[in-house]
Amino acid sequence: QRFLPFVEKRLNTIELAIKGSGKSYCYSQLSPYNWLVGGGVISRATAFYNNTTKKPGYFSNYSQVIWDEVQTIKCTSPEEMNGALKSYLENGEIRVGNYCGTADSGLTLVGNIPVGQMDIEKHNMFKTLPKMFKESALLDRFAGIIEGWKIGRFTEDRKMEGWAVSTNYLTEMLHEMRDEFYYRAIVDEMIEIDGNCDTRNLEAIKRLATAYLKLLFPDVTSTDDIDVAEFRKYCLNPAIKMRWGILCQLRFLDEEYENVEMPVLKLKGE
Repeated sequence: QRFLPFVEKRLNTIELAIKGSGKSYCYSQLSPYNWLVGGGVISRATAFYNNTTKKPGYFSNYSQVIWDEVQTIKCTSPEEMNGALKSYLENGEIRVGNYCGTADSGLTLVGNIPVGQMDIEKHNMFKTLPKMFKESALLDRFAGIIEGWKIGRFTEDRKMEGWAVSTNYLTEMLHEMRDEFYYRAIVDEMIEIDGNCDTRNLEAIKRLATAYLKLLFPDVTSTDDIDVAEFRKYCLNPAIKMRWGILCQLRFLDEEYENVEMPVLKLKGE
């Protein structure tokens, strides 16, 4: 799941986990195309566009931006950042002053949560996060939640020895897959939708399923190359579960989402 944003453009995710689970290391050290901001103060100028220097921010210069220790993040101007962030997460558009541009970097929020809150359906997991990240309109723009607490702390017995693929080579291959659009065409062709499907939920599921398809079945070039049952098990169902986490948390934040249901999706051939 941590590799999903490595292969899909503008895939916005949230990982909440315990300390010592290797999340910061994974996001910051495994790909030179990632940019990790380790908490502290963030500004619209450094993130999106600096009106004074006329230079774009890190969202325009990297493939994935990670805001680490999100529970400690503060904004120089919360209202400005909130507006710019919602616009960008929705359509990749950057509007600051007279500047208008686009970027394809995704955003991953990474944070630690208390042990007692590690249940997506029963607890408001955003209780300890800054006010900005508790707004439903912003949270709804994230595709899914990674249940990082299930990974656990890394221990010595989890290290491996022997032959492996070079990290630089692996991440370069993953980065190249961001430009391959036929995977999404396969997902669109395989999923049968009801006209009453909630658009944002459906789009999030499709984007996540596409990323899973790239990672787990990189050799497919058409729907004939993948078994329908395997696609549901390894791509569609995990994508639905990740999006379900977002919807559960939205219901804690905003009663409007009580009536929003997850789409019931069928696959061609089932």
